[in-house]
Formats: sequence, C-alpha cells, structure tokens
Amino acid sequence: MKRILFLEDEKEIREILSEYIKLAGFEVVEEEDGNKAIELLKEENFDVVILDIMVKGASGLDVLKFIREDENLFPTNVIMLTALDDINTQIDAFDLYCDDYIVKPVQPILLIKKLEMIMKRRSGSIRISQKGLFIDRDGFRALYDGKDLKLTVTEFQILALMMDNPNKVFSRENIINSLYNTDFYGSSRTIDSHIKNLRKKLPKDYIKTIIGAGYKFNEKA
Repeated sequence: MKRILFLEDEKEIREILSEYIKLAGFEVVEEEDGNKAIELLKEENFDVVILDIMVKGASGLDVLKFIREDENLFPTNVIMLTALDDINTQIDAFDLYCDDYIVKPVQPILLIKKLEMIMKRRSGSIRISQKGLFIDRDGFRALYDGKDLKLTVTEFQILALMMDNPNKVFSRENIINSLYNTDFYGSSRTIDSHIKNLRKKLPKDYIKTIIGAGYKFNEKA
C-alpha cells in the first residue's frame, strides 16, 4: 500500500481529505506540525508528501526544502495544498521542485486524481535504453540515453505536449488549457516556473522561447 504523509493543521480538512485518500487505497499518516513532519521524514518512508504551508512549527515550504536538500528524500513526490494563491509563493514552491500546487478549497476527487497520476509515473520502473530524448508515457517519465530525468508530473506533461506538436508555439494559456482544462486556479506565470525547472533538467536546449508568443520544442537541439 502506498504511503502518504499529510501535513495539515486544520483538523476538519485533514480528517475529511484523509478519509477520501484512504478510501482510494492509500495509507495516510496525518500531522499538523511541520517540525514533527520533518522528524517523521527522517524515520519513515513515504511515496508522496502533501504539505499545507501555514502550519505550526516549520512551514510547508520549510519541509519541502528539507526534502529537496536530502539526497535520499529528494525523489519523494510533493504536493503543496494551501490557501495561499499568490504568484510569489507558487514560484517559491516550484523553484523547490514541488510536483504540484493546489489552492484550497479542493475537491477530494481532484486530489485523488493527482495522487493516482503521480503513482502511475512512479510505477514506470522498466529500464529503457532508447538513445536521445525519449518519452515513456506509461511511466510518466522522460529519459535521455536511458537515464531518467526525474521530471515532475507537470514538467513531463509540458514536455510531452511540446514534443507531440514540435511546430506549434505554445502560449502560457495554451499550456494551461491543454494540461488543466478548468482545474487550474493559479496564475499563468507559474508556467514560466515550470519551464525554468524543466530546462534545468533537460540535457540540451530543447525548449525555445519565442519572444512575445510563448514556447516551442526545439528539434535541432
């Protein structure tokens, strides 16, 4: 059974969402204090960590930073679940490589779908030796010369979208509409942060900026 650490200091929200997550087949460990969450991460293994930001002790962003600074914990998938919808906080979270950022209130089914998508990506463990840049759709992975580039779900979706349409220039709005449909509640500027992080992980300049228009896949990289 996949294990989830859920950091949330509002008891009612934590209990309701935890119950839905359990019904979907996951094991949930609940915590309301950021410092205690860090201690749990030192002692136990989790497949996904869901973090509220404004909690007791260390903030959710502090916990995210702790995860990303630990070599053993770095691969852990992290979803931010918070009432903070300002662009700066979202960018800070994506700069720390969170996998997703969900603004409260959230429909439980949407959170479950996000978790299922992450687990589907994690299950793609088969080694692929394809040369160059390769998209493993079943495993939700991007590989270069067989090496997993360790993209977040959103980074993978953006890259796959561009590779599927190499001649198209995508504006921020195009990307949002293609990936989220009506489920996106943040600022379109968060797409820039995803692109920034994606470029850091790609071995070549596969994403080209078209000034005043958006982004496109660079087949000549």
